[in-house]
Amino acid sequence: MTIGAATAAAPRPSPFVHTAFVVDADGDLSMLVSDLRRSVALYDEVLVVVGDHTRSVLTDQGGDVAAAVRWDDVGKHYQRLGFAYESFRRYLADAHRARRRVHVVAEPDLVTGVDAALRADRAAAYLAYEAMCNHTYALGGAAVTCVWDSRYHPESVLRDVRTTHSHELTPAGRVPSSHYLPPERYLADHRDTVMRPPPAHVDHDITVAEVAGLTDLRSTVSGWALGHRFAGEALDDLMVAVIEVATNGLRHGGPPVRVRAWHHHDTLVVQCDDAGAGPIPVLAGYLRPDPLAAVAGGRGLWLARQLADVVTVDCVPGRTSVRLHFPHQVMTSASA
Repeated sequence: MTIGAATAAAPRPSPFVHTAFVVDADGDLSMLVSDLRRSVALYDEVLVVVGDHTRSVLTDQGGDVAAAVRWDDVGKHYQRLGFAYESFRRYLADAHRARRRVHVVAEPDLVTGVDAALRADRAAAYLAYEAMCNHTYALGGAAVTCVWDSRYHPESVLRDVRTTHSHELTPAGRVPSSHYLPPERYLADHRDTVMRPPPAHVDHDITVAEVAGLTDLRSTVSGWALGHRFAGEALDDLMVAVIEVATNGLRHGGPPVRVRAWHHHDTLVVQCDDAGAGPIPVLAGYLRPDPLAAVAGGRGLWLARQLADVVTVDCVPGRTSVRLHFPHQVMTSASA
């Protein structure tokens, strides 16, 4: 049988399966080649978005498979984390509407353009999106397999990888993960992690007591970001994200809102603290708002997650903190 030519006797794909594939050595990728060979016979399209090294090894180990799948550039998908999440969600939603069965194989890039000291925060934020994929990507018979190389990620990240994926690809094939937690449980458990405090000395420390104060906040933050080489669309996106979060704090958390801004090398960081009228739901900002909904709740945080790279929420009695990361290279990439 020619690779990629599904026959009438071929079994149909099962309901949505989110699989982690943890690689320890290049030889392990032979398991993925075998899985891809099966997928090109089952699915209408297999989209592979992996790094150059992984692609080279897959091509060497399975030339027939390499010719049968659709390859795409990692940089096209892995920019700001919210963009990456939405990019794949839209692809799967479009395929579902077209009644096309698809399998996505993706290798997240969590380090390009990100300061080494902030990569742990970025990995944690990305894994929250991985947890949510089990809800938002569950469209028909689609499948998503995520490649994680243990040579580039610490064991703490790989432990959470196994927790956020319902299945794992092993020498015995795709098997259910005994560590898996549903999205709500995973996000609730990981919100308990205490946010590291801001540095003792920040670039700006602003108190906004009412909506009128947002004008001064906008002016101060805009000038600060311009001084750090943010311009054009990247500057606009940063400003919208910060103002949305500060406005949410005024309206829903309670004034005053304290806004602190600092930089870590080429990454700008903004934290908004409000009076914390109540805990923010763990799913807030991860689900695309319904444009026809009578109440526009949750849109501010969702928008912030799209425009910033990393958004971290910390809720304690009497205070809610939202921290935004804006790495310069990620924010100004032409493909972002």
